[in-house]
Amino acid sequence: MKERRLLKKDHFGEVWRYEGASGARIVRDTSAARWWARGIARALLRREAAALFALRGIDGVPALWTVSRHALERSFIDGEPLHLARPDDPAFYRAALRLLRRVHKAGVAHNDLAKEPNILVRSDHSPALIDFQLAWCSRRRGRLFRLAGREDLRHLLKHKRYYCPAHLTQREQRILATPSLPSRVYMRTVKPVYLFVTRRLLGWADREGASDRNATD
Repeated sequence: MKERRLLKKDHFGEVWRYEGASGARIVRDTSAARWWARGIARALLRREAAALFALRGIDGVPALWTVSRHALERSFIDGEPLHLARPDDPAFYRAALRLLRRVHKAGVAHNDLAKEPNILVRSDHSPALIDFQLAWCSRRRGRLFRLAGREDLRHLLKHKRYYCPAHLTQREQRILATPSLPSRVYMRTVKPVYLFVTRRLLGWADREGASDRNATD
């Protein structure tokens, strides 16, 4: 007999965890989205499905099982969110960087690694990445894609700076000190509007349980 548990419910639908004979799985269901958010929710679902399909076979990324117009089913990765695990071992960040390079090599930029809950620390202390709703898939991996990949890297390094600062290399410090032009423009123009809409109007916690230490850098 299958058991299910609601993990998240918002304007864009519901996320459920199902337990069955074959193990746990995650289902993102947009049929419960508000009528005005349904189109956006389905677009995000398609982006996540495309990213997971491109990343199939990579350890540390959920496996896509089924996808329809309304729902996506993927494997469950057991791990603790970064802001709860607070890893201070430099080996974790080296492994996370290797995983991120594999993701980028497959033509996917995550675009949402500022959120610590999207980075998991598994029981063997290896990293995993989840929530690819904002991901960008690109076969060509052109200049804009490389800029997005660099921002993925910067967000990961910001987490390392917070939890494992003594092990930042000089190159990593230079990357942190030089955000890309699109990132600087975003922080000065789009980010304040995004925070107002999501937090004041929609009542979201952007970091879903983590602190706001990255809100301005």
